[in-house]
Amino acid sequence: MIFASIQRKSISFVAKIDRNMSLLRFNMLERALEQRAVEVTPPSNNPSDYFGEKVFGRKQMRKYLNKQTFEALIATIENNTPLTQDVADAVAAGMRQWALTHGADHYCHWFQPLTGGTAEKHDSFAEPDGQGGLLEEFSGKVLIQQEPDASSFPSGGIRNTFEARGYSAWDPTSPAFIVDTTLCIPTLFIAYNGEALDYKTPLLRSIQAVNRAATDVCRYFDKSVERVFSYLGWEQEYFLIDDALWSARPDLVQTGRTLMGHEAAKNQQLDDHYFGAIPSRVLSFMKDLEYESLKLGIPLKTRHNEVAPNQFELAPVYEEANLANDHNQLLITIMNQVAKRHHFRVLLHEKPFKGINGSGKHNNWSLGTDAGVNLLRPGKTAFENLQFITFLVNVIAAVYKHNGLLKASVMSATNEHRLGAGEAPPAIISTFLGSQISSVLDKIENSKSDEDIRFDSKNVFRMSGLTQIPTLLRDNTDRNRTSPFAFTGNRFEFRAVGASDNCAEAIIVINTAVAEQLVEFKKIVDAKIEKGEKKERAIYETIREIIKECKPIRFDGNGYSDEWKAEAAKRGLDCEVSAPLNFDRFTDPKTVQMFSRMGVYNKVELEARAEIKREMYVKKIQIEARVLGDLAMNHIVPIASKYEGVLLDKAWKLHQLGMSSATDRELIENIQNRTAKIQTLVAEMIECRKKANRIEDIREKSIAYHDTVAVFFNTIREEIDRLEEVVDDQIWTLPKYREILFIK
Repeated sequence: MIFASIQRKSISFVAKIDRNMSLLRFNMLERALEQRAVEVTPPSNNPSDYFGEKVFGRKQMRKYLNKQTFEALIATIENNTPLTQDVADAVAAGMRQWALTHGADHYCHWFQPLTGGTAEKHDSFAEPDGQGGLLEEFSGKVLIQQEPDASSFPSGGIRNTFEARGYSAWDPTSPAFIVDTTLCIPTLFIAYNGEALDYKTPLLRSIQAVNRAATDVCRYFDKSVERVFSYLGWEQEYFLIDDALWSARPDLVQTGRTLMGHEAAKNQQLDDHYFGAIPSRVLSFMKDLEYESLKLGIPLKTRHNEVAPNQFELAPVYEEANLANDHNQLLITIMNQVAKRHHFRVLLHEKPFKGINGSGKHNNWSLGTDAGVNLLRPGKTAFENLQFITFLVNVIAAVYKHNGLLKASVMSATNEHRLGAGEAPPAIISTFLGSQISSVLDKIENSKSDEDIRFDSKNVFRMSGLTQIPTLLRDNTDRNRTSPFAFTGNRFEFRAVGASDNCAEAIIVINTAVAEQLVEFKKIVDAKIEKGEKKERAIYETIREIIKECKPIRFDGNGYSDEWKAEAAKRGLDCEVSAPLNFDRFTDPKTVQMFSRMGVYNKVELEARAEIKREMYVKKIQIEARVLGDLAMNHIVPIASKYEGVLLDKAWKLHQLGMSSATDRELIENIQNRTAKIQTLVAEMIECRKKANRIEDIREKSIAYHDTVAVFFNTIREEIDRLEEVVDDQIWTLPKYREILFIK
């Protein structure tokens, strides 16, 4: 009797929980439908009136620094001139005064650890004056350097728990800014022994490397060039979903993507969302985001609906790579803050929803001189176009030599869903040039220099048979959206970067690979000149040799096709699709040699990067496996079993009445088979996860998670999604795709 009573109470409690869970879903749906646009009105219709008002830029420097201090700081920014302690103190005093006028009461060193996000520890300006009061102070010493705990961030073995010391160091080339009431100072983050523990340090090193190498080559064409900049224009794709619906999906909350969910009958197949009218709630969010971003000096320019429902994109005007990367990281923080004001959540996972496009972060990369010349823009004369072809071909060669490393730089547990998954981009790095540029390179490759090249008395480069070179036009060819590294008229667009990635990972590799290639190019050209060959002929002949060497990386066709995969393998391109195996590229001897030679990474730093990527991969797959197992066993199976019980009761009653229950029995059997299979698969996945966890070597563990754990995800999902199709909608606890994906 006691047991029966307890059992009845238990059944009643479970039924109450089920009712509450289903009510939660519908309450969240109702709450989402009730949301209205939150209007935020900027103080002026002219963005120029408030652009950069929260940034300690040159305008603010002139106002709050004396002339001597201002000039010294500008010399540091432009020429890497060391700052004296006196200048640092003066800058800190002016920066503090400016910050206080904007209501700031704290400051922080803002850096980019290898977690993929940003980090900040806030300290108050207020200091005890020793007489029972407080003073607002901020010294040059504090501005220049602080000591975050280096053992609490990913280090790949560079730092241990008992070795906590690390340093954050001010980057004067990226201006300080104010978020809320905190003065944020962009900084590097390095270990006690100087190894990089962040993205900014190697990015700055790579910028210096490509500057040195490109400047040397530029002086073949213009001896007045003193500096070459690498530029970045990122395009950020993202999803928005209602905050209430996000809260009701434990998989979205904990992993950033839906681990289950049947496709909506209508998703993106009608192509009606792309560039469509922006929903009012979303437009209000975008306006608010633009206002906050412009105040912080982020030059947002473009906004639009993307292909998938609930997917959007924004993009700024291109900037110098270091500043552009800082702005992208800052934007992500601001996006999340602004989204909450509008009752949204931003999803930056590369594939948050099955069956529709995922999100990338296209990196538009170029090089430009201090005279404002874009080195990847065709010129107006043959001699200018020789310079253009020189840099174009060397970039292509750099990508060819390190195509596997470039892919590894953007490979992750999340981006693995995009790369090679039938949407931009494929998991094979190739370059698209377009018909005209390809034709020019083919003619150069097949030309005979003695017949096809000559120089007139003014040293102007001419080629018979190549008359189109002096009139190369930008944007005169089609675009190839399946190409991961496409030339688009005056820049290369690296489309393989994931939406959640730090742009620096890819730019570091591109800058360094191009720097190495340009150094090698100059070495070859100089050797020919020393042998008595004229400079222009030496350049032309070297270009011709490089074009032949790197031709396998050039591909203008369909990057999704199976034929291309086979062809790419024949060409010797890296066709690996496993993220853990891709990470091996970081420790390839030629990778170590390149980074060491260019002064960007040493071997220890590269080994650390590879280990961190593997650790991150394991942790993300591990979390997804746990969440999927929990949801399957604690949500899906009980819900399906409950509905199965309803059908059993109905079938029994039909039988008692002498009526046919064949269709109900068929449905009951379907549910029973799928729930049984889910339970079996989850149990097997857990055992594989436990086995993988016992592996000590992180490389082998990551491979095991890829090969033996992650392989269960789609199989389990398939069974759950089939149950979603047949289980009573009134008791299904998780918001469905048709409810999540359409913001009104």
